[in-house]
Amino acid sequence: MSSTPTDLRDRVAIVTGAGSGIGRAMALALAGAGARVVVADIAAEPATGTVKLVQEAEGAARAAVLDVGDEAMVGELVRETVEDWGRIDILCNNAGIIDNMALPAEMSTATWDRVLRVNLTGPFLLTRAVLPQMLAQGGGSIVNTASEAGLRGGAAGVAYTASKHGVVGLTRNVAWAYARSGIRCNAICPGPTETSIAESAAVFDPRGIERLGPVLGLGEIFAKPQDMAAVALFLASDAARLVNGAIIPVDGGWLAG
Repeated sequence: MSSTPTDLRDRVAIVTGAGSGIGRAMALALAGAGARVVVADIAAEPATGTVKLVQEAEGAARAAVLDVGDEAMVGELVRETVEDWGRIDILCNNAGIIDNMALPAEMSTATWDRVLRVNLTGPFLLTRAVLPQMLAQGGGSIVNTASEAGLRGGAAGVAYTASKHGVVGLTRNVAWAYARSGIRCNAICPGPTETSIAESAAVFDPRGIERLGPVLGLGEIFAKPQDMAAVALFLASDAARLVNGAIIPVDGGWLAG
């Protein structure tokens, strides 16, 4: 079997939030390209479900329960991955939760803290934990799931917007800091996507979605998780070997409007 630029055989990937939605699609795409995938999720059953799908497609994966905001759990996951599979080549920081679409004056401190912990502190902790291994190997690829809300001020509530702007900054800083060490860090910015992320809101008011109306200038655009996974696969692979620090909207042209 001849190799292609997106051939990930002999590589090991960690995908967070991989029990459903975009994370599950990423895990399937990476495994389909030959990578061994650690399917990390806050809940065991969804993670196991993704592993089953990978294995049914003759891929290699194992499940891991992970709270991305828990430093000890993150460190243990990285240690176990290296012990079991010897390396870490790809990290997809995908786990995320939304807020309740609240404006700044309406945002509770509890919701702010929860969203920032998962959406921004989590990717930082995972990135910091895998960097020593990637540096020792001579390279690696980190793919962060940011959001259109990381590029706009009016695409979500204040906590989610701030967290995703933070992910964009984290991505660029890591890319700049480690480019000469063979480590690339990029981010995708999904537009509206068919996932169950709304279920993660501590208090989610569906009426808040109406606030998006004025900025959805192209009408209703709901991508599939597989659309995001295809871009993540490219960024994780050697096909994107010179792509570093890129913040890529995957939104059907929403940002262009």
